This record gives sequence, structure tokens and C-alpha cells, in this order.
Amino acid sequence: MTTIGEKDVLVPVDIPEVARDTYVANYLAATRHSGRLMLFAGDQKVEHLNDDFYGEGIAEENAEPEHLFRIASQAEIGVFATQVGLIARYGGDYRSVAYLVKLNSKTNLVKTEQMDPFSQQWYGVDQVADFAASSGLTILGVGYTLYLGSEWEHEMLYQAAQIVLRAHKYGLLAVLWVYPRGQAVEDEKDPHLIAGATGVAACLGADFVKINYPRKEGAESKEILKEAVKAAGRTKVVCAGGSSVDVPSFLQDLRDQIFVSGAAGNATGRNIHQKPLDEAVKMCNAISAITIKGWDVEQAMSVYKGQRELAI
Repeated sequence: MTTIGEKDVLVPVDIPEVARDTYVANYLAATRHSGRLMLFAGDQKVEHLNDDFYGEGIAEENAEPEHLFRIASQAEIGVFATQVGLIARYGGDYRSVAYLVKLNSKTNLVKTEQMDPFSQQWYGVDQVADFAASSGLTILGVGYTLYLGSEWEHEMLYQAAQIVLRAHKYGLLAVLWVYPRGQAVEDEKDPHLIAGATGVAACLGADFVKINYPRKEGAESKEILKEAVKAAGRTKVVCAGGSSVDVPSFLQDLRDQIFVSGAAGNATGRNIHQKPLDEAVKMCNAISAITIKGWDVEQAMSVYKGQRELAI
């Protein structure tokens, strides 16, 4: 594992001098001194309602929100991303967890055919900073989703820009979820369009941008992400975990994304929390073994199988 220190962190110049040390500390904590982000995504209770949390093939304990916090507290992750409401309800019992507050969310009930997507901001960055101070919880950053190609993209672009600038004022990390989506978008996972999305995130000043992995028939999957990574420049790219797949395939895809294409981490939800607690914790640790420690898939699988411990 190659570690980075304070001098290795590139601090954007919109970070005021008084917040520089906080930003550097937050960056190193979130990436566990690796420069890469292992984001445990727990915002889907709004985004996907209960579809991801109850049903065939899903662990029974996943029906309760606290399952997410149990995983986050026991596994080696970078940050746990979810809404303030859940953090307020459960965070007092899980003070060891490092949080990233998701500032907007919407359900999947209204389809694109009915209306182009718009995810309104729920909280302001100032409110999150006040919450962090009053609760004493470790909040390292904020996140926001925007949909490029939606007829409402101008609203979301403005909100995203303001959020990044405001977050940096407090030394918080700013992570943008950027998805091309709307009636004007023919192919949401077109590699060239995904690269455009990461470039937009760079223009907004995001520290990390979360995207769906691009797909194109006949293209080499190990190379297809490179355009998006280059377009992002100094904004680091992390890929969404996507729908549930078998563990070896998931870990191999993850390693290729990082060590072939140049991504800087991952944001995984369903492939972790739909499992029973013990297995979910091992899955987190296997993901961190690759993302943070740089281990190969065989080594990560030994963590998942409980044959090897992970200490970061």
C-alpha cells in the first residue's frame, strides 16, 4: 500500500487559508491516506425506495436502516454516504463512522417518460456544518446528484456549483453524482457522454465525481473508462457499484477500473448491504483491500472468505 501525506494533497485554491488544514485532514481520512475513495453508499432508501432492502435474495436484516450503520461501523470504509435524517437517528450510536451527507435525493417513481429528472437540494452546506458542530459526529464531506441532459439541468448545475464552493469554505469534500439522463439523452452509458459528465464535474470544482460505468457494444471494457478519467483532470473518478453481481466478477471489475483505467475508487451500495452483516463487512473489506491497499483479486477474495484480515 502506497500512502500519501499532507504534502501530497492538492488543495484547490477556493479553500480559504483558515480551512486548508481541515480539508487536508478530511481528504486523508476519507481516502485513508491512499488518495482513493471507498464510499459506502446508503442513500438508496430514497432513490430506490424499498426495492433494494426487502425481497428475494436480500438479507432479512437489510429491511431495517440500522443494518447500514452496523456495516459502516464494523467495516474498513472511507465514508458512509446517506441523508441527515438517518444520521441524526442513528449516528449517536455509531460515532466511529465517517459520514458524507447527501444533500439531495429523489425517488424512482416518476419515470423519465413522464418528466425529466430533477433532484432538488434538501439541505444547505451551512446546515450540515452546524449539524456536524452540534452533534460532534465526523462529517468529512457532502454529496449531490445532478442529471445532465434533463430540462432541469440548469437548476442542478447552479445548485452543484454553489454546494462545491460552500463545502470548500468549510474544508469539506464535495462529491458529485453526475448521470446523463432525460428525454434528450439517447444512451445514458455512452462512453463519450460519460466523459462529458466527468468534465462537467471538473468545471464545477468537485473533488470526486461518481458515475455509472460506461458501456459500448464491442468496446474493450478495461479501457473504456479512460476517456472519462482524462476528461475529469484533477477531479477524481469513482464508479457506482451497480446492480448485484457475483463477488469475484465485481472485484475484478473494480480492480480493472482502478488499476487499468485510472479510476480513484468506488461507490458501492447494493453489492454490500443486501448481504447479511458478517458477509457485508467482509465484502466492504474486500473492496477496501483493492481500493485502498491495492491488493489483487485473489488477495481480496481471501478477505471476503474470512481467510485473511484487513488492517488499514
